[in-house]
This record gives sequence, structure tokens and C-alpha cells, in this order.
Amino acid sequence: MSTIATQQREKIKDIVCDILEIEPAELKGASILKDEHDADSMVTIEILSALERAFSIRIDQGELANMVSLDAIVAVVDNATAR
Repeated sequence: MSTIATQQREKIKDIVCDILEIEPAELKGASILKDEHDADSMVTIEILSALERAFSIRIDQGELANMVSLDAIVAVVDNATAR
């Protein structure tokens, strides 16, 4: 079970939507960012960096491959904050 609170999940979603330049309603939890929102690896790196700043955490670069959807990004942030 995720320890990420609803408010934090919304903050993550806002960050992702801002970087992808889409409306929050367009981003579903299981939306595959690459397929549905044309997010390439540079966008994923930008998301990772923004999340590190916003939550004062360190996310291992190896997690980039896991950051394929909003749900997956929330899980990555959850893991990083649990350390």
C-alpha cells in the first residue's frame, strides 16, 4: 500500500502535467506517458528532476525505466521517500 497521501499524488500529477503541457483530466493513473503523451526520455528526466526538487528526495537514475505512467511515478516517489 502506498504511503503517498492524496495531496502528494495530486502534486505529482500537477508536476507531470505541467511538464507534459497537458490538462490534469488528460492524465489517468495507468496512462502510458510515451504512447499516450509523447513523453521521451528527456521528458522523463525532467519529471524526475522536478520531483526531486519538489519532494527534497533523491531518485536513482535506474528508476527512469520504471517511470512509465502516473501510477508508476507515484510508486517511484513513494519508494524514494521511504528510504
